[in-house]
Amino acid sequence: MSHSIALVTGATSGLGYAAARALAGEGWREIVVTGRSLARVQETAAQLAAETKTQVFTPLELDLDTPTSVQSALAELVRVGKPVDFLLLNAGWIGGKERVLTATGIESTQAPLIGHHQLTVGLLRANLLSPNARIVIAGSESARGDVPLFPYTDVAALAATQHHRDRSAAVEALLRSGPSVKYEPRRAHSDVKLIAAWWAAALSRRLPPGMAVYAVSPGSTPDTQGMRNAGPALKWLMVPLMKLIPGMSHSPETAVRRYLQASAFGTDVSGQFFASAPKKFTGPMEAMRQPHFHDRANQEAAWQAIVKVSGVDLS
Repeated sequence: MSHSIALVTGATSGLGYAAARALAGEGWREIVVTGRSLARVQETAAQLAAETKTQVFTPLELDLDTPTSVQSALAELVRVGKPVDFLLLNAGWIGGKERVLTATGIESTQAPLIGHHQLTVGLLRANLLSPNARIVIAGSESARGDVPLFPYTDVAALAATQHHRDRSAAVEALLRSGPSVKYEPRRAHSDVKLIAAWWAAALSRRLPPGMAVYAVSPGSTPDTQGMRNAGPALKWLMVPLMKLIPGMSHSPETAVRRYLQASAFGTDVSGQFFASAPKKFTGPMEAMRQPHFHDRANQEAAWQAIVKVSGVDLS
């Protein structure tokens, strides 16, 4: 793939910032960096330019929680008219003790996935992804189901007991943190990363030939803003312990190498979820083989729920 234009969401800090810096080091000609505030993302672009001694960063205001902001960002990208070769959909955190809903009624940790869907579909509709574009959406080790204290919801069971076996309705309930869902911040984090993996699989079946999408866990990377809303036990006890134990965490710079590695994957593995080996948190990544990642009914249910919540579909 030509190292031409990359777009990185959530680039004002953490993994997004590290990824933008790493892409500059690999010689990308232009890197569009996004953030909620135009002033903040302009500052980020200037800081990245100073650190890398390159002038390849283009700031773009984008608040994934706000549909009008996504539409404004898309309009600006259409105005510029440069197809994106590498789309890095980077966002994720662990919510706080209390459930928080966005203005559009989406649970706050789920909301970036909806914004990423709207952005990706908008780029595809506008022919602003290059013919061989690669799309990477940030995943998490917790989606595997073998990370202590981070369970995920059994969507089929939730559908059977609460939604008349309608899995799409069950996924929508998770996205909205509806009345059938007991909010638990760690479970909500696992759920959205699992739904993101299903979304990637469903999207892969809808992409034109030549394009590919992957869900990629960056591995355990506590030195980011992902824990900013986490409870004190997780933030001040577990995270410091993880950083002391070899193999339990790695740096943001090491984490984003996974994203860049995936940008060179082929179409033969499009739609797959890549993470550390089972029960590992760092090290080489591999395609996940657990059955819950490959349940096509759940993948399509996730797609339909996201379409309904976002109001955007891809024909």
